[in-house]
Amino acid sequence: MRGSQLLDLGLYLLIYSFLGWCTEVLYYAVTRRKFCNRGFLTLPFLTSYGVAFDLMILALPALAGRYWLQFLFTLAAVSVLERFADQLNRQLGPKVDWGGERSRMLGGSLRGLISSAIVAAICYIVYLLVHPLLLGVMAFVPEVFKLTAVWGLFALMAADFVGVLYTLRTGGVQAYERREEASSEGKIAGKMTAAVWNRLQSAYPGIREMAPEEQEAYPFAKGICLDKLVWVFLTSALLGDIIETFWCGLVNGRWMSRSSVLYGPFSFVWGLGAVVLTISLQRLVHRDSFFVFAAGFFIGGAYEYMCSVFTELLFGTVFWDYSHMPLNIGGRTNVLFCFFWGVLAVFWTKIIYPRMSRFIEAVPALAGKVMTWVVVFLMVCNGLLTSAAMLRYSTRAVQPQPANAFEEFIDRQYGDAYMERRWPNMIVTGQAV
Repeated sequence: MRGSQLLDLGLYLLIYSFLGWCTEVLYYAVTRRKFCNRGFLTLPFLTSYGVAFDLMILALPALAGRYWLQFLFTLAAVSVLERFADQLNRQLGPKVDWGGERSRMLGGSLRGLISSAIVAAICYIVYLLVHPLLLGVMAFVPEVFKLTAVWGLFALMAADFVGVLYTLRTGGVQAYERREEASSEGKIAGKMTAAVWNRLQSAYPGIREMAPEEQEAYPFAKGICLDKLVWVFLTSALLGDIIETFWCGLVNGRWMSRSSVLYGPFSFVWGLGAVVLTISLQRLVHRDSFFVFAAGFFIGGAYEYMCSVFTELLFGTVFWDYSHMPLNIGGRTNVLFCFFWGVLAVFWTKIIYPRMSRFIEAVPALAGKVMTWVVVFLMVCNGLLTSAAMLRYSTRAVQPQPANAFEEFIDRQYGDAYMERRWPNMIVTGQAV
């Protein structure tokens, strides 16, 4: 990537961070009938929006014409970054309770999912309608102005970040004490710190300083949370791929890759299946095993069916076909495998997950957070690259000539021979949306 492109991305980050701040300020002005300086920083920037748009600017052109895939990427980017900001706030302010401020989609509620979908839809519409105009304007902006604006504003943001971090580290009560001291002695530092704390109280109405015994209330991956689900997904994807590879080798007498991605032995079907079972069956842990079996039978069967439909619609490919088996449902699942899902649900709920959960929660908080986000980043990159390779594989027969440099790269690195060797059972239907 050239220096000019990096400079443009920096300017886009600033612009969309400001537009995101304006949007949330307007929303809270309408709903709460008062001005509220939203966000972590005192300056008018919500950087999670800026980073999300930078990711969209980099990724969405490779998905041109596939609007649903572009929207899903936008939804994932907005939600993950929102969750990351939530976790970052907790780590930066260990003495502070943020008053129930949680990320929308990944907070775990249907209302949160709808809220995140709305935010993602707004971002996507802005990308489609506003960004082309911004591209035209940027072509006339002198490079020296871009350079000055980016470096100057990033320096101010860094100073702002340090000031807010200092206030969070010292806590709310101390900030108020400094305000009282500042009013009598005229100390500038105390006044500035108090002003920052007052602004944070406006942006996060429930924020407060936690008592010492509360400051250890955030162990790593406690309960059903994103951190734990990431490791449930990764572990299950790895073990599922190994189990399925050996099973197919023994039954069919042929060893082949059962991985869902280009790099690594990871089966996303198994990983996501474990996440689905964890979320859907968490309330059934104390119920009778037969009840858990029945729930797993139907949930697992429906999940496998939807996975088959999703991959065919999205990529125009079919990874499994049970049409030759009795009691199959459209060749996408069958009663025998639904039975296996039921048995797996019992073992997972009663035996496997409780032990895995305790093991994950024993990881030190800081190391766990760092490793979690490294894993998320690598798996997202792996998944996006795999999606691009599959999409190109399904369209290469109709459009053999690459349309851009990215497709040239995909054709060179992941040609038909590579894809057929990686997934020998994959069938191209040509029905991708």
